[in-house]
Amino acid sequence: MEQDVTSDVVGGTDPLDQLVAPDDVSHVGRAYHRKRTCKIIVDSPADFAPAVADRLGVRVIPFSYVTPEGEFVDDMWATRDPHDFYEFMRKNPDLRITTAAVTPGRYMEVFEEEIAEGLPILYLGFTGGLSSSIDSARQAAEAVMASHPESKIYVLDNLCPSLAGQLLAIEVVRQAAEGLTPEELHCWAKDARYFVQGYFTLDSLHWLSLGGRIPPTAANVGGKLDIKPELTYDRTGALSLRGMCRGRKKALRAILQDFRENYGHDRMLPIGIASADAEKDADWLEAQIRKEKGCEDVVIMRSSISPVIGCHVGPGMVAVAFWGSDRREKLSLTDRIARKVRGA
Repeated sequence: MEQDVTSDVVGGTDPLDQLVAPDDVSHVGRAYHRKRTCKIIVDSPADFAPAVADRLGVRVIPFSYVTPEGEFVDDMWATRDPHDFYEFMRKNPDLRITTAAVTPGRYMEVFEEEIAEGLPILYLGFTGGLSSSIDSARQAAEAVMASHPESKIYVLDNLCPSLAGQLLAIEVVRQAAEGLTPEELHCWAKDARYFVQGYFTLDSLHWLSLGGRIPPTAANVGGKLDIKPELTYDRTGALSLRGMCRGRKKALRAILQDFRENYGHDRMLPIGIASADAEKDADWLEAQIRKEKGCEDVVIMRSSISPVIGCHVGPGMVAVAFWGSDRREKLSLTDRIARKVRGA
């Protein structure tokens, strides 16, 4: 039975039914539900709202995380409440929650299940800039295709974590429904992934320090000075520091400013906003974006940051993702030289 998606959006309106050109209202939502020639798979760090993934017909491979209570599957909050998870982190600030990459064996199981339906597969994997799982997926795809020569599996590093990966997958589904062949779809996504922008802030540097991503001294100083980082991800999908702000409100305004400078102003494409149990700040960010010219009626997808990402960034993360300018153009001087030398 199809899940009710009205609980995932404001006002009980299905966001997928709004993802059409303004002059095509007679075919609301249908572009996402036509027969496809390709099976699309993502993973749980894409931070889908569960009902949205279900409505799109996208299969989600769950990552796992480990707490003192044991190992858990990231089932997109089906069996755990986001507030409870992040409140647990707040009450246990020195307790490190770890994550585990998906094994090649698990990928093989999923791929073999899907090719049994006779369709090629496009897997949009969590960026290699933050996880080794994409390498396991490639190994699994090669093994499955070797034992099933008639099958075709495309594995693509999405290069854009969290809800940015969700936006890429949503548009891939539409392009597939519009008739792109699996090979064309892979080529399209390979270029399109660079046009998904994402910016976010954290409530504390503590969790990055706990995971060894920054020195403890930097986190301590940041906490005393009320420093809030603004982060993004580079063209490899790795985290990149945009700047440091004194106070939460300034960090949120920095995110808003980057949105203004990079947003593509295509009303057909949705914007994503997510938080790690910081809904009031996410509400503020959405309200501010609604005030921007051309954004009054654009679809805004809301979701909660998955535990797999949340255990590294901590409670209080607020993020926005959207289609905008090409991230490959924001290269350092040395990167530009290297690209020229390679002829890229």
